[in-house]
Amino acid sequence: MASEGIKVISENKKAYHDYFVEEKLEAGIILTGTEIKSIRNSRVNLKDSYARIDNGEVWLYQMHISPYEQGNRYNHDPLRKRKLLLNHSEIIKLVGKIQLQGLTLIPTRIYLRKGMAKIELGVCKGKKNYDKRDAIAERDAKRDIERTLRDRQKGF
Repeated sequence: MASEGIKVISENKKAYHDYFVEEKLEAGIILTGTEIKSIRNSRVNLKDSYARIDNGEVWLYQMHISPYEQGNRYNHDPLRKRKLLLNHSEIIKLVGKIQLQGLTLIPTRIYLRKGMAKIELGVCKGKKNYDKRDAIAERDAKRDIERTLRDRQKGF
């Protein structure tokens, strides 16, 4: 999704460590005026956030948007639940995957596209501890191979 007009605000790196991301989809998000100003200032954290489907609507929980510094008494609650905008057919597909396959919705990144805040949701399956260790070992092995190749090219 690296096309023109997209400014990535925040990425959820912990999601890729704790979950297998099987599918990604884009959703709009309903925000107040001070929330969008804080997002444009990159004052958002997706670390422990998740999405849930309640009564045919998708809601985002635990996404922390810091209060806007120049805001007044109309500032928002940083951890309030926020409604996500998806098509009805997408929500029906998600309900099937979540209930039947035991998957969960985790936001992987938030970005601005044409001035509008969008959130990328990952349909995820949880990793076990041994999966996490395998991923770390694989990453370390790749790093060692690249280091060895780079040193060989330099002539060491």
